[in-house]
Amino acid sequence: MSQTITIDPVTRLEGHGKITIQLDGRGEIKDAHFHVTQVRGFERFSEGRPFYEMPSLMARICGICPVSHLIASAKACEAIMSVRIPHTAAQLRRILNLAQMVQSHALSFFYLSSPDLLLGMEADPKVRNILGVAAAKPELGRAGVGLRRFGQSIIEILGGKRVHPGWVVPGGVTEPLEPAKRDRILAMIPEAYANIALALGAYKAIASQFKAEIDVFANFPSNYMSLIHEDESIEFTDGAARLIDVTGAIIEEGITAARYTEIIGEAVEPYSYTKFAYYKPLGYPEGSYRVGPLARLNIVKRMGTPRAEKEFIEFRQLAAGPIESSFYYHHARLVEMLHGVEKIEEILADPRILEKHVRATAGVNRLEGAGQAEAPRGILHHHYKVDENGKMTWANLVIATGQNNNAMNKGVLQAAQHYIKDGKFTEGILNRVEAVVRTFDPCLSCSTHAAGQMPLQISLVSAAGDVLDRVARD
Repeated sequence: MSQTITIDPVTRLEGHGKITIQLDGRGEIKDAHFHVTQVRGFERFSEGRPFYEMPSLMARICGICPVSHLIASAKACEAIMSVRIPHTAAQLRRILNLAQMVQSHALSFFYLSSPDLLLGMEADPKVRNILGVAAAKPELGRAGVGLRRFGQSIIEILGGKRVHPGWVVPGGVTEPLEPAKRDRILAMIPEAYANIALALGAYKAIASQFKAEIDVFANFPSNYMSLIHEDESIEFTDGAARLIDVTGAIIEEGITAARYTEIIGEAVEPYSYTKFAYYKPLGYPEGSYRVGPLARLNIVKRMGTPRAEKEFIEFRQLAAGPIESSFYYHHARLVEMLHGVEKIEEILADPRILEKHVRATAGVNRLEGAGQAEAPRGILHHHYKVDENGKMTWANLVIATGQNNNAMNKGVLQAAQHYIKDGKFTEGILNRVEAVVRTFDPCLSCSTHAAGQMPLQISLVSAAGDVLDRVARD
């Protein structure tokens, strides 16, 4: 008889999801899916709001990467306003976005994935967590906490609070940087460098032990997309995107926010509330692509900062062309964190960062606008339409996790086919299947959407736990 293995919930990721693995009568893998089981309504309940409220509203989508939503949303609003923000405001936003990238990557690497890497895929689930890492490897536990604190502290210094800062607004930021705040950030940088060096050393020392996982953790040719700077260095906040194919050749160049909707489509599958993005000329699923740290390091030609450049050169030696195994998302995150600290230090060394002009003002000059930025997990796109009074009439968000969706599902299937034989499996094997998803560091709260009418169940439960009434819609 056929059999279904269900992993519910998938642990150590942001949001709620499950994995189902279908076996045939012989115990062989027939199919596997990663299901995103929660749903959010930000696109719909933004309708009717004044457009200038959108950055603050969109930041509430996520508590881990609110800055990316702030910036992409503000850019969409600035397209509606037809304004160009001051240079200093753009640089301050860049610091904020890099700080978020560092703290989010630290969360992914140390808190969510390092228990597998440092303690082993077969370790007791009771200790396979950040507390277990801190007990077994105290110096790495402290490094992870320190790097999260570094990024969150910068967000708080600039934006006033660590989560959902309201500092980024349409037209720029609300207030300039004071010298004392600049000096506080600079004082934290040496410790951040030391913590990243420790993490890189630890990762390189153990990476060779995971050859089996590297071979089957979403290891296949794919297209990749990311922002890229004009000099072909890495970019997180401004600029246009590039799409490359499985060989590394450029498919599409100069993908601005205004062009994004012309070339990127979104498909819907019945097993997930997350949409599946694809490159329209190739269709779905052939036009699927990957985004995030691995995509960025496969696309760019240089990092643009000296320490990260050395690590990038070493990273690119892993393959002659694009690096295909999603296991290497872990390594790519560490390289990006090093670049982020270097770039923050570089920007703060420019005296213009203290200039007072940090905001442009305007009203509605266009009825439609789009903005894009790199979130830690990949490129993020906000697209808005408004009426003549500036009230939102429509919104669409293309999130990194939706762009990685096809690759995550293919990766889950690949790992399940490799590890599960004759219908037999262990907890450690199922943990490896989960770990494929963790390499992408998906943000399910950001990415869930709905098309048409959804199945719905509402139960009214008394204080004693008795179901008083239930309403269902299929």
